[in-house]
Amino acid sequence: MSNRRQRLELTWIGKDERPRVEPRILLEDEEKSYHAKARVTDHDLFDNILIHGDNLLALKALELDFSSRVKCIYIDPPFNTQQAMPNYDDGIEHSLWLTLMRDRLEILHRLLATDGTLFVHIDDNELGYLIALLDSIFGRANRLYVVTFKQGSATGHKSINPGCVSTTNFILLYAKDKSAWRPNRVFTGRERDSRYGQFIANIDEHFERWRFVTLMKAFSAAHDLPEKDARKLVKDNPEKLDEFVLQNARRVIRSARPDYESVSEAAREMIDISKNSPSKVVKLTREDHSDMYFKAGERILFYADKLKLVDGELVAGEPLTTLWDDILSNNLHNEGGVEFPKGKKPESLIKRILELTTSSDDLVLDSFAGSGTTGAVAHKMGRRWIMVELGEHATTHIVPRLRAVVDGTDASGVTKAAKWTGGGGFRYYRLASSLLEKDAWGNWVISKGYDPAKVAQAVCKLMGFVYQPDETNYWMQGRSSETDFIYVTTQSLTYEQLTAISEEVGDERTLLVCCKAFRANPDAFSNLTIRKIPQAVLRKCEWGKDDYSLNIASLPEASPPGPDEPGDPEPTLKEGKKRGNGRAASQNDLFSQGDGK
Repeated sequence: MSNRRQRLELTWIGKDERPRVEPRILLEDEEKSYHAKARVTDHDLFDNILIHGDNLLALKALELDFSSRVKCIYIDPPFNTQQAMPNYDDGIEHSLWLTLMRDRLEILHRLLATDGTLFVHIDDNELGYLIALLDSIFGRANRLYVVTFKQGSATGHKSINPGCVSTTNFILLYAKDKSAWRPNRVFTGRERDSRYGQFIANIDEHFERWRFVTLMKAFSAAHDLPEKDARKLVKDNPEKLDEFVLQNARRVIRSARPDYESVSEAAREMIDISKNSPSKVVKLTREDHSDMYFKAGERILFYADKLKLVDGELVAGEPLTTLWDDILSNNLHNEGGVEFPKGKKPESLIKRILELTTSSDDLVLDSFAGSGTTGAVAHKMGRRWIMVELGEHATTHIVPRLRAVVDGTDASGVTKAAKWTGGGGFRYYRLASSLLEKDAWGNWVISKGYDPAKVAQAVCKLMGFVYQPDETNYWMQGRSSETDFIYVTTQSLTYEQLTAISEEVGDERTLLVCCKAFRANPDAFSNLTIRKIPQAVLRKCEWGKDDYSLNIASLPEASPPGPDEPGDPEPTLKEGKKRGNGRAASQNDLFSQGDGK
């Protein structure tokens, strides 16, 4: 009997087909890059990045330079609703959708810092499959929360049909490493808690002489009104009572019966004393916490202890829960000054995400940028950001929105709460074309659009070196460590040239030489490794592919199944063994013992 461990594994048609994505270089479009005309503060951020292009290629382009550096990733991928949206092809068949997400999530996992957090916004169409997919990539132990986000109300045409009205979608939270995850404490504002209905009329006197009246009686006295008229005033203007409570929060109270078995011995003693003298207030002085007051066996709770600073204002607050029903997703058409029907997310949502998991100067990434909400909010909150967007709205929507943020002319969204006045900037990049192309005879050659500098940069990325040309040593174009370097040239190198380079490199360093051709024995130099290009990179990836969007419009129609043939199965969970059991699972045998560690 096998002792191999088994696990549940999500499987789907085409799961084993993995793209070999080319790590492209990024080319700046300086006309679309933008920065403020002057520094606003000493903390202005100018190194933000907006990339226009396929997001899988863009993520691969970022991987070498930003691996393990991103503190927070928020993505709002197409929900796969089978209803085409204006800016996305959102009808990708289940298996293709899972492949699309798997390929991107694996790179996002590598980009995320050890203490970083991933947020994935999704509806219920793929929720179950996505959780299983994320569990396999991030590890089930690193799943943090499934947040329910109230997207709308049960009104309009949705409320006509019988059954449940869908008003929510979900945000999945995963840590790169839960043991290193350190979230911030976040509070949400709530309506006034009406249970606080008592008032200390003489709070300045000794606590043993405190006198208690109803909240309405105190309100009527403060406004010099009969209590009947005060009630009418509150009914017509409820905010008046809310303001009174906030202004007198230390005097507004309620009582609560404590759990006698759960409190400290000192607290139990005070509870007993207060029961024996029910008309008197007793006090428990504490060094590390606020003092506790008891009367008639119950604890006195002060409304002031409920107040939290939310967006610069003291409001009744509660710790953040996994139900986010206080952020409105309607009336967003004015946010950012751009139209993005059915796709724009509230700035307050991104603000909450960044407040929970980031601090100033942390790096934030959104690879499904849409209208640019993530970058706009990150910029206003003093976070560095990277966004990727394939559609033309990278130019038509995101650029003007971010220019307004930089200029300080965007007063919408979280601008006031973030105290944003402008500053900083961003760079606009597009993906370079593929490094290699086929010539008239079908041979792979370096693409015509690449000059020597671009070739060097591209080969560095392909070979895992950071492109970092040295001002003194021409052969020191990139490095993978303090002693390992790379030299890329489109020239042919002679033995004499290689000898001179080898002498300059010396015995303490090594150099990878990638050149068009060379006339020397490649084993003649102990500190040089010599490779021809493009032969050195031919097998690194697939060349000339610019679209990984998995657009199903270009797929051929499947042949209908025969009378005894089932159709394509749904993706499913299967129990799998380690690789090497010598059995290939059939597409229809989805619960077979398959692969996995």
